[in-house]
Amino acid sequence: MPCNKLSNISIVLFIWLLCGSNMTGQVTLLVEGLPENTPSTDDIYVSGDFEGWTGGQDAYRLAFDQGQHKIILPGSKETIHFKFTRGSWESVESDTEGRQLDNRSFSFTKKMDTLKVNIAQWADLTPKKSTASSRVHLLDNSFDMSPLDKKRRVWIYLPASYDTSSKNYPVVYMHDGQNLFDQSLSYSGEWEVDETLDRLENSHELELIIVGIDNGGSERIDEYTPWEIPEYPSKQQGDTYIRFIKENLKPFIDKNYRTQSNNEQTAIMGSSLGGLISYYAALQYPETFGKAGIFSPSFEMVKKSLDFAKDHGNLKDSKIYFMAGNKESEQMVAKMSQTIQVMIAAGFPENNIKSKVVKEGEHNEKLWREEFEPAIIWLFETGQ
Repeated sequence: MPCNKLSNISIVLFIWLLCGSNMTGQVTLLVEGLPENTPSTDDIYVSGDFEGWTGGQDAYRLAFDQGQHKIILPGSKETIHFKFTRGSWESVESDTEGRQLDNRSFSFTKKMDTLKVNIAQWADLTPKKSTASSRVHLLDNSFDMSPLDKKRRVWIYLPASYDTSSKNYPVVYMHDGQNLFDQSLSYSGEWEVDETLDRLENSHELELIIVGIDNGGSERIDEYTPWEIPEYPSKQQGDTYIRFIKENLKPFIDKNYRTQSNNEQTAIMGSSLGGLISYYAALQYPETFGKAGIFSPSFEMVKKSLDFAKDHGNLKDSKIYFMAGNKESEQMVAKMSQTIQVMIAAGFPENNIKSKVVKEGEHNEKLWREEFEPAIIWLFETGQ
Protein backbone atom coordinates (compact mmCIF):
# COMPACT_ATOMS: atom_id res chain seq x y z
CA MET A 1 0.00 0.00 0.00
CA PRO A 2 1.18 3.60 -0.63
CA CYS A 3 3.17 5.34 2.09
CA ASN A 4 1.16 8.51 2.63
CA LYS A 5 2.82 11.21 4.67
CA LEU A 6 1.62 11.75 8.18
CA SER A 7 0.70 15.32 7.19
CA ASN A 8 -2.95 14.21 6.89
CA ILE A 9 -3.01 13.53 10.62
CA SER A 10 -1.44 16.93 11.18
CA ILE A 11 -4.17 18.62 9.11
CA VAL A 12 -6.94 17.06 11.18
CA LEU A 13 -5.15 17.87 14.42
CA PHE A 14 -4.74 21.47 13.25
CA ILE A 15 -8.51 21.68 12.80
CA TRP A 16 -8.84 20.26 16.29
CA LEU A 17 -6.56 22.89 17.80
CA LEU A 18 -8.33 25.62 15.85
CA CYS A 19 -11.72 24.61 17.25
CA GLY A 20 -10.49 23.11 20.50
CA SER A 21 -13.14 24.59 22.77
CA ASN A 22 -15.78 22.35 21.20
CA MET A 23 -13.79 19.12 21.17
CA THR A 24 -14.57 16.15 23.39
CA GLY A 25 -11.44 14.04 22.84
CA GLN A 26 -9.77 12.17 20.02
CA VAL A 27 -9.79 8.70 18.50
CA THR A 28 -7.21 6.92 16.38
CA LEU A 29 -8.91 4.86 13.68
CA LEU A 30 -6.67 1.89 12.93
CA VAL A 31 -7.49 -0.35 9.94
CA GLU A 32 -6.01 -3.75 10.71
CA GLY A 33 -7.42 -5.73 7.80
CA LEU A 34 -8.24 -5.00 4.15
CA PRO A 35 -9.80 -7.19 1.43
CA GLU A 36 -7.22 -9.11 -0.59
CA ASN A 37 -8.42 -7.46 -3.81
CA THR A 38 -7.73 -3.92 -2.55
CA PRO A 39 -5.60 -2.23 -5.25
CA SER A 40 -2.11 -1.65 -3.88
CA THR A 41 -2.02 1.88 -5.29
CA ASP A 42 -5.27 3.04 -3.68
CA ASP A 43 -5.50 5.26 -0.63
CA ILE A 44 -8.03 4.70 2.15
CA TYR A 45 -10.29 7.51 3.36
CA VAL A 46 -12.77 7.96 6.16
CA SER A 47 -15.94 9.94 5.43
CA GLY A 48 -18.73 10.84 7.82
CA ASP A 49 -20.91 13.45 9.44
CA PHE A 50 -17.83 15.27 10.73
CA GLU A 51 -16.75 16.23 7.17
CA GLY A 52 -20.02 16.43 5.25
CA TRP A 53 -20.18 12.84 3.95
CA THR A 54 -18.07 13.81 0.94
CA GLY A 55 -16.90 10.29 0.15
CA GLY A 56 -13.27 11.17 0.64
CA GLN A 57 -11.20 14.32 0.91
CA ASP A 58 -7.47 14.82 1.42
CA ALA A 59 -7.68 15.89 5.05
CA TYR A 60 -9.31 12.54 5.88
CA ARG A 61 -7.00 10.22 3.92
CA LEU A 62 -5.52 7.58 6.21
CA ALA A 63 -1.77 7.57 6.62
CA PHE A 64 0.12 4.34 5.94
CA ASP A 65 2.64 3.89 8.71
CA GLN A 66 4.47 0.74 9.82
CA GLY A 67 2.16 -1.48 7.81
CA GLN A 68 -1.10 0.00 9.07
CA HIS A 69 -3.59 2.59 7.86
CA LYS A 70 -4.55 5.09 10.52
CA ILE A 71 -5.90 8.55 11.16
CA ILE A 72 -6.52 10.60 14.30
CA LEU A 73 -9.95 12.23 14.49
CA PRO A 74 -10.86 14.98 16.96
CA GLY A 75 -14.23 14.75 18.64
CA SER A 76 -16.31 17.79 17.70
CA LYS A 77 -19.45 15.75 18.48
CA GLU A 78 -20.25 13.28 21.23
CA THR A 79 -20.79 10.57 18.62
CA ILE A 80 -19.57 10.40 15.03
CA HIS A 81 -20.90 8.29 12.15
CA PHE A 82 -18.67 7.23 9.28
CA LYS A 83 -17.60 4.73 6.62
CA PHE A 84 -14.36 3.94 4.83
CA THR A 85 -13.88 4.46 1.10
CA ARG A 86 -11.11 4.46 -1.47
CA GLY A 87 -11.87 8.08 -2.34
CA SER A 88 -15.49 8.05 -3.52
CA TRP A 89 -18.86 6.62 -2.58
CA GLU A 90 -18.65 4.23 -5.51
CA SER A 91 -15.74 2.57 -3.70
CA VAL A 92 -17.30 2.50 -0.23
CA GLU A 93 -16.75 -0.48 2.06
CA SER A 94 -19.37 -3.24 1.95
CA ASP A 95 -20.02 -6.69 3.35
CA THR A 96 -18.40 -9.72 1.73
CA GLU A 97 -21.24 -9.94 -0.84
CA GLY A 98 -20.94 -6.28 -1.82
CA ARG A 99 -24.07 -5.24 0.06
CA GLN A 100 -24.31 -1.91 1.85
CA LEU A 101 -23.37 -1.64 5.52
CA ASP A 102 -24.93 0.49 8.22
CA ASN A 103 -22.88 3.52 9.16
CA ARG A 104 -20.11 2.88 11.66
CA SER A 105 -20.30 4.95 14.84
CA PHE A 106 -17.99 5.92 17.67
CA SER A 107 -18.78 7.73 20.93
CA PHE A 108 -16.10 9.80 22.63
CA THR A 109 -15.81 8.67 26.25
CA LYS A 110 -12.06 9.10 26.77
CA LYS A 111 -9.55 11.86 26.21
CA MET A 112 -7.65 9.58 23.84
CA ASP A 113 -8.95 6.33 22.36
CA THR A 114 -8.20 3.82 19.61
CA LEU A 115 -10.70 2.00 17.41
CA LYS A 116 -9.40 -1.02 15.50
CA VAL A 117 -11.44 -2.07 12.46
CA ASN A 118 -11.42 -4.54 9.57
CA ILE A 119 -12.85 -3.79 6.14
CA ALA A 120 -14.63 -6.81 4.67
CA GLN A 121 -14.99 -5.78 1.01
CA TRP A 122 -15.39 -2.84 -1.38
CA ALA A 123 -18.71 -2.18 -3.14
CA ASP A 124 -17.16 -1.50 -6.53
CA LEU A 125 -15.03 -4.64 -6.51
CA THR A 126 -17.91 -7.04 -5.93
CA PRO A 127 -20.30 -7.87 -8.81
CA LYS A 128 -23.89 -7.03 -7.91
CA LYS A 129 -27.18 -7.59 -9.71
CA SER A 130 -29.24 -4.56 -10.65
CA THR A 131 -32.43 -4.10 -8.61
CA ALA A 132 -33.86 -1.27 -10.74
CA SER A 133 -37.28 -1.90 -12.29
CA SER A 134 -37.83 -1.82 -16.05
CA ARG A 135 -39.45 1.58 -15.63
CA VAL A 136 -36.12 3.17 -14.70
CA HIS A 137 -34.15 4.47 -17.67
CA LEU A 138 -30.79 6.14 -18.09
CA LEU A 139 -31.69 9.58 -19.42
CA ASP A 140 -28.10 10.55 -20.13
CA ASN A 141 -24.74 9.33 -18.89
CA SER A 142 -23.25 12.83 -19.21
CA PHE A 143 -26.04 15.41 -19.16
CA ASP A 144 -24.83 18.99 -19.59
CA MET A 145 -25.13 20.74 -16.21
CA SER A 146 -24.98 24.32 -17.50
CA PRO A 147 -24.62 26.86 -15.94
CA LEU A 148 -22.24 24.53 -14.07
CA ASP A 149 -19.29 23.53 -16.24
CA LYS A 150 -19.89 19.82 -15.60
CA LYS A 151 -21.67 16.76 -16.92
CA ARG A 152 -23.58 14.20 -14.86
CA ARG A 153 -25.51 10.96 -15.09
CA VAL A 154 -29.29 11.44 -14.87
CA TRP A 155 -32.02 8.81 -14.45
CA ILE A 156 -35.76 8.88 -15.13
CA TYR A 157 -38.60 6.72 -13.80
CA LEU A 158 -41.80 6.59 -15.86
CA PRO A 159 -45.15 5.25 -14.60
CA ALA A 160 -46.50 2.00 -16.03
CA SER A 161 -49.25 3.85 -17.87
CA TYR A 162 -46.87 6.26 -19.61
CA ASP A 163 -46.63 4.26 -22.86
CA THR A 164 -50.33 3.41 -23.04
CA SER A 165 -51.93 6.74 -22.19
CA SER A 166 -51.78 10.38 -23.24
CA LYS A 167 -51.74 11.69 -19.67
CA ASN A 168 -49.37 14.31 -18.33
CA TYR A 169 -47.64 13.52 -15.02
CA PRO A 170 -46.26 15.42 -12.02
CA VAL A 171 -42.47 15.38 -11.70
CA VAL A 172 -40.17 14.98 -8.69
CA TYR A 173 -36.51 16.01 -9.02
CA MET A 174 -34.31 14.07 -6.61
CA HIS A 175 -30.65 14.29 -5.61
CA ASP A 176 -28.15 11.46 -4.96
CA GLY A 177 -29.47 9.54 -7.97
CA GLN A 178 -27.12 6.61 -7.30
CA ASN A 179 -29.17 5.73 -4.22
CA LEU A 180 -32.71 6.00 -5.56
CA PHE A 181 -33.39 2.95 -7.72
CA ASP A 182 -30.56 0.43 -7.88
CA GLN A 183 -28.73 -1.40 -5.12
CA SER A 184 -25.86 -2.20 -7.50
CA LEU A 185 -25.10 1.51 -7.94
CA SER A 186 -25.77 2.62 -4.39
CA TYR A 187 -22.96 3.39 -2.00
CA SER A 188 -25.09 3.09 1.14
CA GLY A 189 -28.34 1.37 0.18
CA GLU A 190 -31.17 2.40 -2.13
CA TRP A 191 -34.40 4.27 -1.41
CA GLU A 192 -36.43 1.78 -3.52
CA VAL A 193 -38.23 4.70 -5.14
CA ASP A 194 -39.24 2.58 -8.14
CA GLU A 195 -40.67 -0.27 -6.08
CA THR A 196 -42.57 2.19 -3.88
CA LEU A 197 -44.11 4.03 -6.82
CA ASP A 198 -44.99 0.75 -8.54
CA ARG A 199 -46.96 -0.12 -5.42
CA LEU A 200 -48.57 3.32 -5.00
CA GLU A 201 -49.69 3.33 -8.62
CA ASN A 202 -51.99 0.44 -7.73
CA SER A 203 -52.92 1.23 -4.13
CA HIS A 204 -53.30 5.01 -4.38
CA GLU A 205 -53.52 5.65 -8.14
CA LEU A 206 -50.51 7.90 -7.64
CA GLU A 207 -48.47 8.23 -10.83
CA LEU A 208 -45.31 10.31 -10.92
CA ILE A 209 -42.25 10.86 -13.06
CA ILE A 210 -39.04 10.81 -11.01
CA VAL A 211 -35.84 12.43 -12.29
CA GLY A 212 -32.76 11.33 -10.34
CA ILE A 213 -29.52 13.31 -10.61
CA ASP A 214 -26.35 11.56 -9.51
CA ASN A 215 -24.25 13.41 -6.98
CA GLY A 216 -20.73 14.44 -7.95
CA GLY A 217 -18.88 12.39 -5.34
CA SER A 218 -16.24 14.70 -3.93
CA GLU A 219 -18.16 17.66 -5.44
CA ARG A 220 -21.37 16.78 -3.58
CA ILE A 221 -20.75 19.20 -0.73
CA ASP A 222 -20.05 22.02 -3.24
CA GLU A 223 -23.24 21.44 -5.20
CA TYR A 224 -25.57 20.87 -2.26
CA THR A 225 -24.52 23.90 -0.17
CA PRO A 226 -25.91 27.35 -1.03
CA TRP A 227 -24.14 28.94 1.94
CA GLU A 228 -20.80 28.74 3.65
CA ILE A 229 -20.21 25.80 5.97
CA PRO A 230 -17.61 26.99 8.49
CA GLU A 231 -16.16 23.55 9.21
CA TYR A 232 -15.75 22.43 5.60
CA PRO A 233 -14.17 24.09 2.56
CA SER A 234 -16.79 24.45 -0.17
CA LYS A 235 -17.28 26.31 -3.44
CA GLN A 236 -20.93 26.90 -2.45
CA GLN A 237 -22.35 26.01 -5.85
CA GLY A 238 -25.79 25.24 -4.46
CA ASP A 239 -27.64 28.05 -6.20
CA THR A 240 -25.94 27.29 -9.53
CA TYR A 241 -26.81 23.60 -9.13
CA ILE A 242 -30.49 24.44 -8.56
CA ARG A 243 -30.41 26.78 -11.54
CA PHE A 244 -29.13 23.83 -13.59
CA ILE A 245 -32.28 21.93 -12.64
CA LYS A 246 -34.57 24.95 -13.08
CA GLU A 247 -33.11 26.42 -16.30
CA ASN A 248 -31.66 23.38 -18.07
CA LEU A 249 -32.85 19.97 -16.86
CA LYS A 250 -36.51 20.81 -16.19
CA PRO A 251 -37.06 22.48 -19.60
CA PHE A 252 -35.54 19.40 -21.25
CA ILE A 253 -37.82 17.06 -19.30
CA ASP A 254 -40.91 19.20 -20.01
CA LYS A 255 -40.07 19.30 -23.72
CA ASN A 256 -39.37 15.60 -24.17
CA TYR A 257 -41.83 13.99 -21.74
CA ARG A 258 -45.50 14.48 -20.95
CA THR A 259 -45.30 16.44 -17.71
CA GLN A 260 -47.47 18.71 -15.64
CA SER A 261 -44.93 21.50 -15.72
CA ASN A 262 -46.55 23.99 -13.34
CA ASN A 263 -45.02 24.52 -9.91
CA GLU A 264 -47.95 22.87 -8.12
CA GLN A 265 -47.02 19.58 -9.77
CA THR A 266 -43.23 19.94 -9.55
CA ALA A 267 -41.37 18.79 -6.46
CA ILE A 268 -37.77 18.62 -5.31
CA MET A 269 -36.57 16.10 -2.74
CA GLY A 270 -33.44 14.91 -0.98
CA SER A 271 -31.80 13.94 2.29
CA SER A 272 -29.01 15.33 4.46
CA LEU A 273 -27.24 17.95 2.32
CA GLY A 274 -29.76 16.96 -0.34
CA GLY A 275 -32.45 18.00 2.15
CA LEU A 276 -30.67 21.30 2.74
CA ILE A 277 -30.48 22.14 -0.97
CA SER A 278 -34.12 21.09 -1.48
CA TYR A 279 -35.13 23.50 1.29
CA TYR A 280 -33.18 26.26 -0.43
CA ALA A 281 -34.75 25.49 -3.82
CA ALA A 282 -38.30 25.44 -2.46
CA LEU A 283 -37.95 28.83 -0.75
CA GLN A 284 -35.75 30.54 -3.34
CA TYR A 285 -37.62 29.35 -6.44
CA PRO A 286 -41.24 28.63 -5.43
CA GLU A 287 -42.42 29.56 -8.92
CA THR A 288 -40.63 26.38 -10.12
CA PHE A 289 -40.77 24.01 -7.13
CA GLY A 290 -44.15 24.17 -5.42
CA LYS A 291 -43.54 21.04 -3.35
CA ALA A 292 -40.52 19.75 -1.44
CA GLY A 293 -39.55 16.66 0.53
CA ILE A 294 -36.86 17.64 3.02
CA PHE A 295 -35.35 14.65 4.83
CA SER A 296 -32.73 14.98 7.58
CA PRO A 297 -31.76 18.52 6.53
CA SER A 298 -28.24 19.59 7.50
CA PHE A 299 -29.35 22.87 9.07
CA GLU A 300 -26.84 22.51 11.91
CA MET A 301 -23.98 22.84 9.41
CA VAL A 302 -24.93 26.33 8.18
CA LYS A 303 -25.66 29.65 9.84
CA LYS A 304 -27.99 31.31 7.30
CA SER A 305 -30.88 28.87 7.14
CA LEU A 306 -32.98 30.62 9.81
CA ASP A 307 -32.51 34.08 8.32
CA PHE A 308 -33.41 32.55 4.97
CA ALA A 309 -36.61 31.10 6.43
CA LYS A 310 -37.50 34.49 7.88
CA ASP A 311 -36.88 36.32 4.61
CA HIS A 312 -38.35 33.72 2.20
CA GLY A 313 -40.89 31.80 4.29
CA ASN A 314 -43.97 33.81 3.35
CA LEU A 315 -45.16 31.34 0.70
CA LYS A 316 -48.91 30.78 0.55
CA ASP A 317 -49.19 27.94 -1.97
CA SER A 318 -46.13 25.72 -1.45
CA LYS A 319 -46.25 22.36 0.36
CA ILE A 320 -43.24 21.09 2.29
CA TYR A 321 -42.71 17.78 4.11
CA PHE A 322 -39.98 17.77 6.77
CA MET A 323 -38.68 14.54 8.32
CA ALA A 324 -35.82 13.61 10.64
CA GLY A 325 -34.93 10.80 13.02
CA ASN A 326 -34.36 11.44 16.69
CA LYS A 327 -31.04 9.55 16.62
CA GLU A 328 -29.43 11.39 13.71
CA SER A 329 -27.44 14.08 15.51
CA GLU A 330 -27.54 16.23 18.61
CA GLN A 331 -29.14 19.18 16.79
CA MET A 332 -31.01 17.70 13.82
CA VAL A 333 -34.56 17.68 15.19
CA ALA A 334 -34.19 20.93 17.15
CA LYS A 335 -32.86 22.85 14.14
CA MET A 336 -35.57 21.44 11.88
CA SER A 337 -38.32 22.39 14.34
CA GLN A 338 -36.85 25.86 14.80
CA THR A 339 -36.76 26.40 11.04
CA ILE A 340 -40.39 25.36 10.68
CA GLN A 341 -41.48 27.79 13.41
CA VAL A 342 -39.62 30.66 11.74
CA MET A 343 -41.30 29.83 8.41
CA ILE A 344 -44.74 29.81 10.04
CA ALA A 345 -44.00 33.12 11.76
CA ALA A 346 -43.01 34.52 8.36
CA GLY A 347 -46.40 33.58 6.92
CA PHE A 348 -46.09 29.98 5.66
CA PRO A 349 -49.49 28.29 6.27
CA GLU A 350 -49.29 25.60 8.95
CA ASN A 351 -51.56 23.30 6.94
CA ASN A 352 -49.01 23.31 4.13
CA ILE A 353 -46.21 21.98 6.33
CA LYS A 354 -45.92 18.41 7.54
CA SER A 355 -43.26 17.64 10.14
CA LYS A 356 -42.37 14.14 11.29
CA VAL A 357 -39.80 12.94 13.82
CA VAL A 358 -39.13 9.20 13.55
CA LYS A 359 -38.39 7.46 16.83
CA GLU A 360 -35.08 5.58 16.70
CA GLY A 361 -34.49 6.98 13.20
CA GLU A 362 -30.82 7.15 12.22
CA HIS A 363 -29.05 9.06 9.44
CA ASN A 364 -29.12 6.46 6.68
CA GLU A 365 -30.91 5.20 3.57
CA LYS A 366 -33.03 2.83 5.65
CA LEU A 367 -34.77 5.80 7.29
CA TRP A 368 -35.21 7.66 4.00
CA ARG A 369 -36.44 4.54 2.19
CA GLU A 370 -39.08 3.84 4.83
CA GLU A 371 -40.26 7.45 4.98
CA PHE A 372 -40.39 8.11 1.23
CA GLU A 373 -43.87 6.62 0.84
CA PRO A 374 -45.73 8.70 3.46
CA ALA A 375 -43.95 11.85 2.28
CA ILE A 376 -44.77 11.42 -1.39
CA ILE A 377 -48.40 10.52 -0.58
CA TRP A 378 -48.84 13.66 1.55
CA LEU A 379 -47.23 15.89 -1.06
CA PHE A 380 -49.26 14.68 -4.05
CA GLU A 381 -52.53 13.14 -2.95
CA THR A 382 -55.51 15.47 -3.12
CA GLY A 383 -56.99 16.31 0.24
CA GLN A 384 -53.70 15.71 2.07
